[in-house]
Formats: sequence, structure tokens, C-alpha cells
Amino acid sequence: MKVRVLGAGAGGGFPQWNCNCYQCSRLRRGELHASYRTQSSITVSSDGYNWLLFNASPDIRSQLEAFTAIQPRHGVRDSGIKAIVLIDSQIDHTTGLLMLRESTVPLEVYCSDMVRQDLTSGFPLFNMLEHYCTVNHHSVPLDGGAFEIPGIADLRLYSHALKSKAPPYSPHRHDAHPGDNIGVTIEQISSGRRLYYAPGLGEIEPHVFQTMNDADCLLIDGTFWQHDEMSKAGICEKLALEMGHLPQSGPGGMIETLKAFENNRKILIHINNSNPILNEDSSERKQLNAERIEVAYDGMEIEL
Repeated sequence: MKVRVLGAGAGGGFPQWNCNCYQCSRLRRGELHASYRTQSSITVSSDGYNWLLFNASPDIRSQLEAFTAIQPRHGVRDSGIKAIVLIDSQIDHTTGLLMLRESTVPLEVYCSDMVRQDLTSGFPLFNMLEHYCTVNHHSVPLDGGAFEIPGIADLRLYSHALKSKAPPYSPHRHDAHPGDNIGVTIEQISSGRRLYYAPGLGEIEPHVFQTMNDADCLLIDGTFWQHDEMSKAGICEKLALEMGHLPQSGPGGMIETLKAFENNRKILIHINNSNPILNEDSSERKQLNAERIEVAYDGMEIEL
């Protein structure tokens, strides 16, 4: 199974276009040992030819241009993207669908019914796309049930609901529903190898812990280092858990949680521009290195 990280950043990427925080400003001046990151998305394939896209970020065009294996190979119009899985309905995970409107074949979109509801109401992307191309919606299970996707050989998916937040625009932002956010296990049928992908984790529930334990590789929420990170950076007063993200540090944080998974490869993705782990010389990054926790970057390739 081949995995390509198209984008490893949280909403706004790194640096964020209007941010003059310590990290963004230093990166622009070439004073930070760090890499530029676009907004989070991955793609997975078993044959290196037919790809399953997870989330469609606003940066999708540049991400696809940077990845030769998914680019057109046959005919005037073509793409290696055979289907799309949406983890949630956040703007930074769905706006890229508009960039795919030129598709000459239907967009096969797999997501929860709650995500579909958001994308036909508060942020009606599906309604807009009807004027350009066909969008076929496929519901995904929320109880860990398995499903396969036509055209994506040798891969089986299992999805479950996570405790997190619907987007600010959602009609039920303050009324959480199962399916606002999901975690997905991608299994290669022939080898049994498993990747667990969850870029938005607000709580490690028992079923999430078990799923993580069963995976060979964890590609999970790395948004914030600490709970009040945005406040300390002088950006806003929003707290990590209030936004549906479990911070890395502190009691019960991601670092402490990941200690239980000694035999799994552990990689953080969806990293906010305020997170000090982006600085490869920081003490926080060194702490992750000591715990054998990796930090995803644009163009990272994982093979299971």
C-alpha cells in the first residue's frame, strides 16, 4: 500500500497567508529550520495507478501538480483519482472539490450523511457542483463497518465516528452528531497491513484506542502542541479541545496516549502554523523524536 501526503498543514497551511506569528514570519525570512506545508490531504493506492483521495483541500491543484503518479496519462482529460473520501466537512478539507469541477467522469464521494448534509446546506458545495459535473454520494458506516470502493483494488476501508466538532458554518456546530468527523482504517487486503487516518481527534474513545492498536501505522491529529496554544501565540482565545483537537502535550495528551502503541509507526498530520513542532530545532520536536513520533510533511511517502 502506497500513501502520499499531499498536504500536512492545518487550515491556512504554513505559513498562513495573513499570519505574522513567530513561526510564520521567521519561515518567510528563512530563519526557521522548517518546511512549507499546504492544507492536509493524503492519497492512497495499492497499484500506484488508481488513487483514493482523502479530503480535497483548497491547495489541491498545486498538490496534484507536485505528484506525478496521479497526473493524466491517457486521453485529453484524465486523472489517477478514482474516488474521494471526506473525513469531515471543514472548509480546509472540502473546498478543493470546486477545483475538481472540470472532471469528465462523476466524482465518487464517500462521506457520512452529516457531512453530506453540511455540503448541501451551510456550505452547499454539492449543489454548486451539480452545475459542472456529476457528484455521486456514497454513505460510509459510523460503527467500524467495512466497505470497498470500485476501481480501488486490494483496499478495504473501515470507518467510525469520532468525537469532534462540526465546522463553524454548520447548522449544528454546537449540537454534535455522530458523523461530523470520522476516522478511517485503510487495509491492504492481500497483506493485511493497516493505516489509521484521523486528522481530527478530540478524544481517544475506547473504540478509537482499539482501532489504533490494530493498525500498523497511525497518521493522526497533530494540530496543537498545547491546549491554549492559540492564546499564547496571540492569535485568538480558542482552545484546542474546544475546536475538536487533542493537544500533544500534557496529561492525557497525544504523546502520553501514543506511549501505549510501541509497535506502531506514529505520524502527526494536520499541523497548525502555531505548533512549535514545525521547527525542527525546537525542544518540542526533539521530544517527539525521542518518543519515535514523526511529523508529516508535504510529499512524504509511506509504504506499508
